[in-house]
Order: sequence, then C-alpha cells, then structure tokens
Amino acid sequence: MVDERLTDGVRIGQLLASEISGDEGRLRDLTLSDADPDVEPTADGALAYGVVRGGEGSEAEDRGPEDLVAEVYVQPDRVRIEFVAGSGEADADGASDRPKNAADAADDAGLRVRPKAVSPPRTLVFVEDGAQVKRALSAFEAVVDAIGKSE
Repeated sequence: MVDERLTDGVRIGQLLASEISGDEGRLRDLTLSDADPDVEPTADGALAYGVVRGGEGSEAEDRGPEDLVAEVYVQPDRVRIEFVAGSGEADADGASDRPKNAADAADDAGLRVRPKAVSPPRTLVFVEDGAQVKRALSAFEAVVDAIGKSE
C-alpha cells in the first residue's frame, strides 16, 4: 500500500482535469474552459478552470451561462469544485437540481460537501486527496444525468 498521499491542490486539479477531459463515457460531453495552466493556489482558492457541457465540437462563443456545470478552484492542499445551477433556467427543467444532484452523489462517494447560498445556487465539493478524484467524477456524472433528463 502507498504510504504517501497526494495533497497538492494544483496536482489534484490537474488529475481531475485529466479524468474529465479523457473520459469517453458519461462525461464525454463535458470539456474544460478558461483553463489557467499557471494557476497559483491561494487559501481562498484560485480559479483553475471551468467545466462546461457541449464537448469539443462546440464553439466557446456559442456557450451561454447555462452551459457552465462547475468551476474548479485550487487551494494549497485541496481542490474545491463549485457545481452551479444553469443560469436563468426555470426549476421545471431540472437545472436548479444540478447542485443538489452533485451534493447527493458526492456525499454518497464520501466527499465533503457544503451548499453555497448564492444565486444561482451552488454546491461545494472538496477533493482533499488525489485518491478522491475518481470519487468526484460521480458528482459530475449525476449532473450530466440531470442535464440529459431536462433536455
């Protein structure tokens, strides 16, 4: 068994980005946006990249705020993922359920979860170890499933 844990926020963020962008399964329609390869971690979290729906075939200028799924922030010893509800979307189409779906999946995966009371609502998921990256993917899968049901 490995005695060392990966607790470098930048490295954890890179692992997460690699898992999302390399996924050919349920996450294939997600892509990274506005990635900052030189991001420096801060105590409050520095924005490393966004995760948007639309895949590689979509032009960035064609994306609206409703396409943003999450933002990933790096801190010195962890990553904070902020899952967002689709901006301006009605409750009836399931977009406002995205943060709840992410929270439920992340909680089930054993990750630390916290709601953020802003508009549109957000759910914070903390990835504190490189080994938790795979578990965080379940939250992205839950959001992708919610998007698919609402379309």
